[in-house]
Amino acid sequence: MLMNSKVKDVLTTGEVAKICNVAPRTVSKWFDSGALRGYRIPGSKDRRIPVNQLIRFMKQHGMPLNGLMTGCTRILIVDDEQDIVEVLEKILEDEAKYEVEVAKGGFAAGVIAEKFRPHVILLDMHLSDIDGREVAKQVKNNADLQLTKVIAMSGKMMDEEAKGMLAQGFDGFLKKPFHVKQVIEAVEDAMAVVY
Repeated sequence: MLMNSKVKDVLTTGEVAKICNVAPRTVSKWFDSGALRGYRIPGSKDRRIPVNQLIRFMKQHGMPLNGLMTGCTRILIVDDEQDIVEVLEKILEDEAKYEVEVAKGGFAAGVIAEKFRPHVILLDMHLSDIDGREVAKQVKNNADLQLTKVIAMSGKMMDEEAKGMLAQGFDGFLKKPFHVKQVIEAVEDAMAVVY
């Protein structure tokens, strides 16, 4: 997939942060340490990173370039119910134009999340191989995934239990069966949180 027509040659630290799915201050550290090359705007503290330098940096550190190519929201669906996954994946890709990856279990989710660096993980709480809470904890404890939002999905939880999910650090909750519009709204809400 090629970059969209509004290709920029130079990016701000905020744009680089979104592409790499890290905090803007992380990008500033990369820049200040000389690991990521760029320049400062004269008379300002603002940093600018040429796209070719960012690509070089990302390749050097084995970071996936797919975020750079689309600039679109990356979603990781973690669910072992095949029919739900297929419908979700199709609609999130076709209608919401998200980039979607799927993991059938918690352990696979960890591996895929490392590479894919999703902006949002839609996480089924009742996976066969590991408890959803454990997966969410691993994500939150991974420095590279600190900005990743985790939305819990469950058809078995009562409303009180669901409210408790937010208190446990989840960024959203979807009760199955849900309407796809609810999924897109939950993703957009989670993404709208200001850092």
